[in-house]
Amino acid sequence: MQTVVLVRYSLSPARILFLIGESMLRERKRYRVGKLRGWKGICAVSLLWGATAIVSSAQTLTTLVNFDGASGTGPAYGTLVQGTDGYLYGATGGGGANGYGTIFNVTAGGTLTTLHSFNLTDGAGPYAALTQGTDGNFYGITNDGGAHGFGSVFNVTPGGTLKTIYSFCAQVNGQGYCADGGYPFAGLIQATDGDLYGTTTSGGANNNGTVFKITLGGSLTTLHSFIGTDGLFPYAALVQASNGNLYGTTTSGGANNGGTVFKITPGGTLTRLHNFHGTDGLYPYAPLLQARNGNFYGSTQNGGANGGGTVFAITSSGVLTTIYSFCPPNNCTDGAHPTGALIQATDGNLYGTTQSAARSQSQLFGTAFKITTGGALTTLHRFAGSPTDGAYPYAALVQATDGKLYGTTYGGGANNDGTVFALAVGLGAFVKTQPTSGKVGADIIIVGTNLTGSTAVSFNGTTATFTVVSASEITTNVPVGATTGKVQVTTPGGILKSNVAFRVMP
Repeated sequence: MQTVVLVRYSLSPARILFLIGESMLRERKRYRVGKLRGWKGICAVSLLWGATAIVSSAQTLTTLVNFDGASGTGPAYGTLVQGTDGYLYGATGGGGANGYGTIFNVTAGGTLTTLHSFNLTDGAGPYAALTQGTDGNFYGITNDGGAHGFGSVFNVTPGGTLKTIYSFCAQVNGQGYCADGGYPFAGLIQATDGDLYGTTTSGGANNNGTVFKITLGGSLTTLHSFIGTDGLFPYAALVQASNGNLYGTTTSGGANNGGTVFKITPGGTLTRLHNFHGTDGLYPYAPLLQARNGNFYGSTQNGGANGGGTVFAITSSGVLTTIYSFCPPNNCTDGAHPTGALIQATDGNLYGTTQSAARSQSQLFGTAFKITTGGALTTLHRFAGSPTDGAYPYAALVQATDGKLYGTTYGGGANNDGTVFALAVGLGAFVKTQPTSGKVGADIIIVGTNLTGSTAVSFNGTTATFTVVSASEITTNVPVGATTGKVQVTTPGGILKSNVAFRVMP
């Protein structure tokens, strides 16, 4: 066990970042077009890390990548995504050839390839997760830069060819605000209608942020402009529920200015479902997750019984239950201030990260945890900072088809520029489909590990024809007679099932 003691802060660096961000959000209300240039100041904050590494014998964390500036720096809130080629794709908020951030992929063994370095003209600060569209390209946002300096939407091929498909603030209203939104922070999702949906943290009719949709070709429609009582500053990505509606959070605003949970139809009708007030949490930065039981799960960065944030469950009608409050006594050994989304792994449990400790700066620089849907939490790993295993895991974890959990840290690692890590928790391999729903006859891609030599594919027991494209990819179609349920692949190594039920659309 190694102990590294560097510098203590009366406020944690993660909290400093939060306070800077809140200050910038307030300042956005005072300025008009062209006065603000996003979050680059955050990336310039100089941080030092150090702590005691404590590893549970049941879990194994492996640092795969230590970013070094040239390869990128500060992967922030952008969760990794597994592409159909089996690689993990992500973004760094800074660094690269021009200092404005990068797009990269990394193998499960830790081989990193920088695919694109942003140059400000094509965007800067790609803080959010990528999403792979049905056309095979990855889609994402930059928080800054682009043609007008207020961020952009782009697509990038798996080989790294990037195209800006929209630059925010192309439309300015009579008050001088970006009518189409500005400074997007959250990743995009591709809904069942084929369009992409996202949020911006400023702009719109009231400069409080927007919900928008955009076609793959770049035609943008603003669906909603926040007014304050319905929320302010949506920093989280949306999620499309099984009922077809979109659900999300705002970091502040609402009845108590503590943030909200909302739903919005694809046509733009927004309903506020919950107003946070403190004891049930404050400032939800993370997207929601719809679990297999139909409820949504999320987290708040602050508030709760101890002030360190919460994990909550909420029904589609807005009934919220706090299932865990971070940072009880004993030096916050469970971590505090979660900002990344929860995921539901193949064992049915929820997994997530906390970015720091709240009441003690002597131990934690973030954690990875498991929590049941009933609220029983287990800390899986406590990050140790530099030069060990990273610090401040802002982003969510992702479960790849090899069963392991993968994630990033904003800082720490060998160069204090952040890391990519793998966390083995004893979960087995599986397959996933892209997309996760479709009509009979629809083209479907199955992603997995060691698929070469597969002999059968079925949709909830109905046999399908298929082609093995590579060790990580199978192409198939939804067969006639298929019903909603798990997709199953028979491989030389055994039978693999999909992590979620494939939904057969009418």
